[in-house]
Amino acid sequence: MKLNMDTVRRVGLSVAAPVLAIVLSLVITSIVLAVAGNDPIATVQQMIEYAQEPRTTTLIINSAITYYFAALAVAFGFRMNLFNIGVDGQYRLAALMAAAVGGAVDLPRVLHVGLILLVAVMVGGLWAAIAGVLKVYRGISEVISTIMLNSITTALIAYLLTTDKLAVQAEGSNNIGTPEIPASGRVGGLSLVPDSTLQVYGLLVLAVIVGFLYWFMIEHSRFGFDLRATGRNEEAAVASGVNVKRMVLVSMAISGGIAGLVGMPQLLGSSYTYSLDFPTGLGFTGIAIALLGRNTALGVAIGSLLWGFLDNSSQILDLEGVPKEIVMITQGVIVLSVVIAYELVRRYRLVAQQREVGRRLSEPTTPSEPNATQGAQA
Repeated sequence: MKLNMDTVRRVGLSVAAPVLAIVLSLVITSIVLAVAGNDPIATVQQMIEYAQEPRTTTLIINSAITYYFAALAVAFGFRMNLFNIGVDGQYRLAALMAAAVGGAVDLPRVLHVGLILLVAVMVGGLWAAIAGVLKVYRGISEVISTIMLNSITTALIAYLLTTDKLAVQAEGSNNIGTPEIPASGRVGGLSLVPDSTLQVYGLLVLAVIVGFLYWFMIEHSRFGFDLRATGRNEEAAVASGVNVKRMVLVSMAISGGIAGLVGMPQLLGSSYTYSLDFPTGLGFTGIAIALLGRNTALGVAIGSLLWGFLDNSSQILDLEGVPKEIVMITQGVIVLSVVIAYELVRRYRLVAQQREVGRRLSEPTTPSEPNATQGAQA
């Protein structure tokens, strides 16, 4: 019974911070809506009703799949106390190279899709590993190096995505992009939402697999134990025999490898080419979702669905005379609130632990224990 109460308390504290952040963001958003002359309750009802339409539900799930990869990439670094701000550049470069390779070959379906995913993971991992090398051997903060790598990525893509290198002119359009990936390299959709004209990205299956591997590696492997130990106390990890430099390099590479998958649902399930209008900025969204989801596979999944809901259901607000930019306020307040909520919960947990230790130390010891011990030794 005692163990159950401790478990309930631990789980309650784990979910308290994100719940508190969401409630606080809703309160602030409601105040902004009321000041602007809009009914907060009616606005939320409109968003919920619009989200229940089959087409919107499919869009929410598809957005969540993409966000999930981005948030897991960021969360992997966070567990190591590494701030991989470069997910945005890593996935864009990985998508460009994967699209170029995928459009240049014609293989059986399994090999074709596997090759594209492999190229994406390898490019993302190697690009992120540059920041790891700079941190380990030159002492450069990964925050600075990954931000600079994002800018370099933008310039590199602008250089490569031209008609005399990797791009071709799109028929009937001024847009340019890589040659379309043949049918053998595409991933079909899943008809999971009844009556929807759209399909859920087939890479939903890959997202579930990656989430499971993330959970298993972090929580149930020696590597995950070393990663969490290094993230919490680097000196203690070194004292226990952990090679911190190797952990930094491997963690950045894995984080970048996951980042390489961010653009794959869009590339293999919808656009089949990397063009000038390929989605950008998903890496920064992943940072917010990773914070909200507390860097856990399940928490990140819930946060991704919430972000997908806010992004897609807000489309109805313009038709109702409510600026849809109000959703951006909600998302921004969630990010700020989650930091404050985590600090409040951390302080509460620390005080509770100190009280528990004090209570146990104040408990009188029973005199029969030494005698029983001596009897056992005799």
